[in-house]
Formats: sequence, structure tokens, C-alpha cells
Amino acid sequence: MRVMMIGDVVGRAGCERVRQYLPSFKRKEGIDFVIANGENSAEGNGILPHSAKELLDSGCDVLTTGNHALRRREIYDYLESTPCVIRPYNYDKGAPGGGMYFIDHPPFSVCVINLQGTVYLDGIRNPFDAVDEALEGVRTPHIILDFHAEATSEKLCMGHYLDGRVSLVAGTHTHVPTADARILPGGTGYVTDLGMCGGRNSVLGVKKELALYRMRTHLPTRFENDPEDVVINAIVAEIDNNSGKTTKIYRVDI
Repeated sequence: MRVMMIGDVVGRAGCERVRQYLPSFKRKEGIDFVIANGENSAEGNGILPHSAKELLDSGCDVLTTGNHALRRREIYDYLESTPCVIRPYNYDKGAPGGGMYFIDHPPFSVCVINLQGTVYLDGIRNPFDAVDEALEGVRTPHIILDFHAEATSEKLCMGHYLDGRVSLVAGTHTHVPTADARILPGGTGYVTDLGMCGGRNSVLGVKKELALYRMRTHLPTRFENDPEDVVINAIVAEIDNNSGKTTKIYRVDI
């Protein structure tokens, strides 16, 4: 099984890049399954039904999110009616939508889990306890986690905590791709951050002039996404159909 995971898709330009390039890349590389983080796919931030639908129509099988998952109230009903768009599992039980998704993809089935870290982010339920709960009763060996977290140490701890228990752990949130894609000793594929689908010369997808102004002045600034020279940061992992272990993992930039 060849799985592709795409970093945080930023705004309209990010969605358009995925629409233009993902279908042909999937065919060329023989990708079986695509997961993209869509929590910034709406202009501004957050995710809206139309941005989620565009990514799904472009060939994504599952959309994960993070700390902006519930920022736009328009997404609440969509999360309830579209189980392949998930929010962090460790949100309050009353939050709309679900935090994990099962898909039958003959000849294998896949479980995708979304978690949010707590270091430098909102004080929600402990993600380590939450993932133990999520894994109870999961019968497929093909388990993939998007861990949406700020701290590299927390992401590394999660990777080691789940090594040998899941197929793949990929970090999101920082919008900066890390160079540590590898297979951990127990056979779990790991990368600290996928990166983003946004402007190559931006600051985390935002026009650099606006980000610089905010950094230099500390004054309120209305951010706008950079639509130019958009790149898709992603990883591709090959996962054994029987054991669920990752046998190969590498980074791609499209």
C-alpha cells in the first residue's frame, strides 16, 4: 500500500494546487490512499464545506485538521455528515464530528486518527491517553496518525510512544517540512512535520510583507495568503499489506 500525506493546505491557492497536480501524481506514482490536512484550506484560516469538498474531489481520501478545525461554524454540520473529514480525537466528546475514520480499501482497510498536541496549544485532553483509547478495538494493522502539534519534542515522543503499534505518524501544524522522514525501530514510519501546501516564498503561507510587518511592529495585521509559487509538501510511505509496518518513506515536493 502506498500512502501519501500532504501538509496543511493553505487557502484557495493551496486547494487549487492540489486540484491541478494530485490526480496525475497519484496515477504516476501508484498512490493508493491520500490524506491531507485541511484545517487552513479556507481563506483566512479554518476549513469550510466548499474547501473540504474541493480537496476530496481532487483525490484526497481523508482530511485531517487541528487547532483551527472548529474556527468556522459553517463546518460543524459538514463534520457530522462527512465522516472522512475529521477533527482531533482529543477534543471534548461534545465537539462536532469524529476524531478517527475507517475506510475499506480492498484488499486492506485503513484507520486514520487525528490528534492535537498540548504543548504551546490549547489545554485539551492528553493526546497520549487519548490515542490509547482510540486504538482500543482497532482491528486493522494499517493505522495512520496525523499529530497536529507545535513542539517537535511532543511529536517525537508520540512517534516513539506508538512505534510498532501504528503504521505511520506524521506531524502537522508548523507549515515547515522537516528532514527526518524515517522508519523507527519498531517499523513505524515517522516525520516530525509534513510542511504545507502554500506559497514557497511566503511565511507559513501568508504574504511575507504582512508577516514581517506584524513581527516588526507587533500591531494587529490582517493576513492574506500568498497565491504565488505554491508548493505541495508531502511524504509517501509504502506500508506492508499484511503487517502494517512501513517499509519505505520519503519526502516529495510538488
